[in-house]
Amino acid sequence: MQYTKPMIDLVYEIRRRVEPDVKPGVKMANPELLKELADYYQSAKDTILKTLIKELLSLAGTQWLGLIQPVSATAIKAEPAPKTDLPKQVVKVYRGQTILVDAPRPELLAAAPAKPVRMYRGHPVD
Repeated sequence: MQYTKPMIDLVYEIRRRVEPDVKPGVKMANPELLKELADYYQSAKDTILKTLIKELLSLAGTQWLGLIQPVSATAIKAEPAPKTDLPKQVVKVYRGQTILVDAPRPELLAAAPAKPVRMYRGHPVD
C-alpha cells in the first residue's frame, strides 16, 4: 500500500498517543499496521486517538474503514441511514498539537457572503 503524506503524519501522531505496549507495532515498516490499529480502535479509551485512527483508515480506503464499523444483521434489514451525516468534530493540528474542534454547521456555511466587501477609508471599493 502507498502511504500519502497525510497518512504518514497521522501514523506518527497515533504512535505518539498509543499505549507503550502497542507502540512497537505502530511503525511504517509493519505490513499489518492498519489491521492492528483497527483492532486497537475497539479497546482505545482516548477519543482523539480513536478519531485519528478512524481518519487514517478512511484515507486508506473504504475497505479499511469497514474494519472498525462492523455490520450487524439488524443494520442490514433496517433502512439505510440518511446521507446528511456530517462529522460533529474535526481533527486539527496546530504547531504539532492535535485538537478536536467542533465542525462548522452547514447552515452557517450557507449564510456566509460569497465575496467580502473591500473597504478603503470607510468607503466600499470595487
